[in-house]
Amino acid sequence: MTEPRTRALLALSATALAGVLAACGSGGDGSSSGTTAPPPAQKSTAPGGATRVAADLTDFRITLSQRTFTPGTYAFVATNTGKHDHALEVEGPGGENRSSTVAPGGSTTLTVTLEAGRYEIYCPVDGHKDLGMKTEITVAGAPVNKSGTSPATPGTPTTPSSPGNGY
Repeated sequence: MTEPRTRALLALSATALAGVLAACGSGGDGSSSGTTAPPPAQKSTAPGGATRVAADLTDFRITLSQRTFTPGTYAFVATNTGKHDHALEVEGPGGENRSSTVAPGGSTTLTVTLEAGRYEIYCPVDGHKDLGMKTEITVAGAPVNKSGTSPATPGTPTTPSSPGNGY
């Protein structure tokens, strides 16, 4: 008498397992159900068309999300992951620009227009620069417009002539 009941349970279990496996499997187009692959890496822009650059401010180091820059407008999103107050200052051919001071766990955005040349990026709070909280970038090449060409030589793609490797 238990044999029909056992067969019924096995059939039900096999059907449920087949349903779970089908849900996890691939569709006919090669994509998986329920999950999507992350989009390809793209240049991140901030409101106003500025290129977004993440700046991690720790005790006592600055880490930027990119090291190569061409002339243009950049939004440095400074996040304080340290235990002390920090700020971000960008100093170079375009002048000096300073963010507000950020408490631990906070963030701020500093939008700057960079011209060709070398820039020092540092924390201007309480001697943090002297404790190693600084880096340098080099802005090289011509600015790039939305079509990916240099305004100085229409139709010619622009690439940076030298990377900004910093310290």
